[in-house]
Amino acid sequence: MALLTRIRGPRDLDRLTPVQLAALAEEIRTFLVEEVSKTGGHLGPNLGVVELTIALHRIFDSPRDRILFDTGHQSYVHKLLTGRQDFSQLRMKGGLSGYPSRAESEHDVIENSHASTVLGYADGLAKANQLQGHHDRPVVAVIGDGALTGGMAWEALNNIADAKDRPVVIVVNDNERSYSPTIGGLANHLATLRTTQGYERFLSWGKDALQRTPVVGQQLFETLHGAKKGLKDFIAPQGMFEDLGLKYIGPIDGHDLTALESALTKARGFGGPVIVHCLTEKGRGYHAAENNDEDRFHAVGVIHPETGLPIKTSGKDWTSVFAEEMVALGRERKDIVGITAAMLHPVGLAPFAKAFPERTFDVGIAEQHAVTSAAGLATNGLHPVFAVYATFLNRAFDQVLMDVALHKLGVTFVLDRAGVTGTDGASHNGMWDMSILQVVPGLRLAAPRDADQLRAQLREAVEVDDAPTVVRYSKGTVGPAVPAVGRIGGMDVLRSAPEGEAEVLIVSVGAMAPMCLEVADLLAARGITATVVDPRWVKPVDPALPGLAAEHRVVVTVEDNGRAGGVGSAVSQALRDAGVDVPLRDFGIPQEFLDHATRDQILTEIGLTAPAIAEQVTALVTRTATARV
Repeated sequence: MALLTRIRGPRDLDRLTPVQLAALAEEIRTFLVEEVSKTGGHLGPNLGVVELTIALHRIFDSPRDRILFDTGHQSYVHKLLTGRQDFSQLRMKGGLSGYPSRAESEHDVIENSHASTVLGYADGLAKANQLQGHHDRPVVAVIGDGALTGGMAWEALNNIADAKDRPVVIVVNDNERSYSPTIGGLANHLATLRTTQGYERFLSWGKDALQRTPVVGQQLFETLHGAKKGLKDFIAPQGMFEDLGLKYIGPIDGHDLTALESALTKARGFGGPVIVHCLTEKGRGYHAAENNDEDRFHAVGVIHPETGLPIKTSGKDWTSVFAEEMVALGRERKDIVGITAAMLHPVGLAPFAKAFPERTFDVGIAEQHAVTSAAGLATNGLHPVFAVYATFLNRAFDQVLMDVALHKLGVTFVLDRAGVTGTDGASHNGMWDMSILQVVPGLRLAAPRDADQLRAQLREAVEVDDAPTVVRYSKGTVGPAVPAVGRIGGMDVLRSAPEGEAEVLIVSVGAMAPMCLEVADLLAARGITATVVDPRWVKPVDPALPGLAAEHRVVVTVEDNGRAGGVGSAVSQALRDAGVDVPLRDFGIPQEFLDHATRDQILTEIGLTAPAIAEQVTALVTRTATARV
């Protein structure tokens, strides 16, 4: 790593020769494979942008020139070139974030790790530069072809193109993939650009050939040049961009430093909005990634650097349980269709797509469109299942409310990675869904506690044809089955005490069940008896819950969701509405953005562990008993 260790900031790149730059690129790839394999992270995307990132930092002057990344998971090379080369704790507590982080460096301008937002940021930054008189400061937005399928990107393009004198350089990092291969009309358009000879080269050849033609040559060339727009669309149909008013440069080999620097230099000097279309290879230079058809090692756990194989294997995860049950449902019901927003494999819809390709729809990174398209499917008698990360459903709340719920449509939303997810940081914790969805009239929300309940509640969800249903579950390995010992209303009783003797009612939400049973054990050791129930469906609140609460001294709710507006708040309101005046304590995630760390570390920090909860419940019971004396 002789060259990489000499890079402490972007301007150190200026002193390197072309040969040294090529060597640096290989050093960076070696470093990424060695280091990311130890910690896990987004390996494939970063291997694909090595030369592109070097070229960006050679041509533009960060942080004076703002360089932005969408979605940010391809910023590892950017971190290396801006003085952050300790990857030993990548995505771990106290270590580097897996995304841009303003706390880490002045070179990290935005922390977006939700896709398709970078062009909106770029538009605002460019407008601010113009108003402040900074006319010589271009804003550079790096966006993948996958993120370019999002509606926000095109809304921003519409605005960016409107100002011919605001320098915004849009670098399209076109690797034909988001997680998996990019689909849709835009993908087809970019594919055409990739595989067609550029019209500029054609015109250059035509000029030389025609001007050598006696008498009519020059006249023909001038006519040809006057028809440039039509010829351009015929030879390389980038007209979609230029019709918006955006200068188009490309396609460029995204691994050719000389070509990249030349294109970016032209773009910088243009003085207005320009698109630089770069062709890159996800996973480039790492054999295991290049040969992985599923996602080119988009994100990996801890792996063996030579083989790319996982170091450890884990048990069955929540996603695979959903995947199996979804296929079973598909065989039983022809009306069930699957929808994904460019995450077919991560959310577990790939097996369904293999079995029922005609009933699977990948809409690209477009959650809002996915929900409204699902509404259309449901209107015509089908039952769509939209599988999406919990944090990404936030982006489509209005569509859930107004396009599905208002019309009383049977659409099922399956939320993967709900609750604390940890290593990907604040933007990826699925801690908002049970709060924002509480306000949706008619919506029903299930939080299964184990694999058996996931299967059962998914089946219950798709039986509902007059309202939206939601099934949400955690990230990672699913634990052992948690059996019920009884049923009260629609709630499963997980732990009961002799009638009239239980002091505490613990309302356990989803995967919190094992922890809640542990809390009950700790309370029992202190002489406090508890009933533990799993509502199964947490919205609406089960009608039997207020009556059960009235039989206890204290009610406790435990959820892997933000406390504000969550299940605890809904239960509290239900008790008030029923006139049940019992002290209630809600345990959940505080309403703050949580730094990256492991799930267990975060739960410990926020006090969402059995010992911490038992301690507080004991104190509450003691105070309640004292108040009654």
